[in-house]
Amino acid sequence: MSAAPILIVHASGTNRDGDAAQAIELAGGSPRIVHVNQLRRGEVTFADHAGVLIPGGFSYGDSLGAGQRLALELRLWFAQELSEVVTAGKPVLGICNGFQVLVKAGLLGAVSEHRLAPENRQVTLTDNARGRFECRWVTLRVEPAVRSTWLGPIRDTIIRCPVAHGEGRFVSADDSVSAELEAQGLVAFRYQDSGATPVFQPDSVRAAAGAYPANPNGSAADIAGICDHSGAVVGLMPHPEDHVLDWQRPNGDPGATGLPLFKAFVAAAR
Repeated sequence: MSAAPILIVHASGTNRDGDAAQAIELAGGSPRIVHVNQLRRGEVTFADHAGVLIPGGFSYGDSLGAGQRLALELRLWFAQELSEVVTAGKPVLGICNGFQVLVKAGLLGAVSEHRLAPENRQVTLTDNARGRFECRWVTLRVEPAVRSTWLGPIRDTIIRCPVAHGEGRFVSADDSVSAELEAQGLVAFRYQDSGATPVFQPDSVRAAAGAYPANPNGSAADIAGICDHSGAVVGLMPHPEDHVLDWQRPNGDPGATGLPLFKAFVAAAR
């Protein structure tokens, strides 16, 4: 069992917290879904937990942009607490809307080390290249060179899971930023084709995004998720929590579930 429960942050409009809690339980952890207002009132604190997970959904209906309002709340109300979480090396995971939140709060996406400083981030998640909501199954690989220590035990692992987003296209300020992300091991996940091979060719890893629908949103260099410099904070657009049991896969075939990701997360949170 975990030394302390895993905090799953809920906000109005979040709808994947139950799925995330199930994944944590199956991985041997103890999830605790807490509304952001409970955190604000001090009824519960980030320090009470061994790890933090920000799940998918549409926090506040994405009324100010995907993840924007919850990101603002994290910066205004919890900057110090979150900084302490990262400094302590506790794992932080953002999935889909949670990934958008972490990027827009400034916890992810800076080439140089900055925390909760959105003015320094050099990446964003924007409208899908085809201009429509994408809900389909994809194949991911955990990057072999990823900097995140808690992802270390599952490097090169293949995961099959759904995407469900309209603003999941990963873009960087320019090609030099993409090159730096790559060089510093900050790329955590990439889209693969259905045969679990990269969409891109090795000599064009920083080139335009690979083929649709393997890369469902047109993300640069087929990037599906990234980590921060500390290695504690990780975010990705697809939903590994929606494939933690074999029967959840459309064709029923076993394997390539998202459960190893959550086992690695829970192990790091002990």
